[in-house]
Amino acid sequence: MKQKTKPVLVDGRSPAKPGAMLKSLRIQRGWTLADVSQRTGFPVSTLSKMENDRVSLTFDKLTRISAGLEVDISRLFGAHDDGGDDVQTSGRRSVARAGEGMAIPSRNYSHVYPHAELLNKRLIPIVVDHLARSLDEFGDLLRHSGEEFIYVLEGEIDVYTSLYSPVRLQTGDSIYLDSTMGHAYVAATPKPCRVLAVCSGSEGQLIAAVKGDTPPATTTAPAARAKKKSRRR
Repeated sequence: MKQKTKPVLVDGRSPAKPGAMLKSLRIQRGWTLADVSQRTGFPVSTLSKMENDRVSLTFDKLTRISAGLEVDISRLFGAHDDGGDDVQTSGRRSVARAGEGMAIPSRNYSHVYPHAELLNKRLIPIVVDHLARSLDEFGDLLRHSGEEFIYVLEGEIDVYTSLYSPVRLQTGDSIYLDSTMGHAYVAATPKPCRVLAVCSGSEGQLIAAVKGDTPPATTTAPAARAKKKSRRR
């Protein structure tokens, strides 16, 4: 009998698998794929592909699933409710050791979310390694709810926004910005570029946004607009 292999851990972190979480939640509640199909509107065949990571779970799909299953969208990324803490309850505490956290890989970033077990956080801490080396490689600017604070731990990054000229941040520099404004962070050196990000807003929407699953931003950064004009000439 062939034994199942365990998921490969990167630096001790297990990457989030929304499809597997969907299956786990469905089984916990004793539902069939047909039951989930009725609740979400997705065909049974599509749900089966989602559970087996054979189809991309975009933000729209994730919101439909969370609404149909009546769970917070963050549950689909492995954050479990312990059945108790209300957001107004005082005295919550969580300790994250070095290397611990929920790993969320994406095209432009490698994110680690410490304290993922705490739901309904008002502030979302993230350790981010920047992978994109140019705005063209990054693609469309991101937008999501809330505000964010970025502190450069290592290397240098270029910050592009839809309203301001690009700015370069070096180790020890920081920036605070409105997350609803189109924005992008690009590694400015070939060496590792790591930041500490502290964001407000919905953790589930933030995760979906950084994975590139939100609709593309309609506004282009000032530098990008200038670059495209020069190409046309």
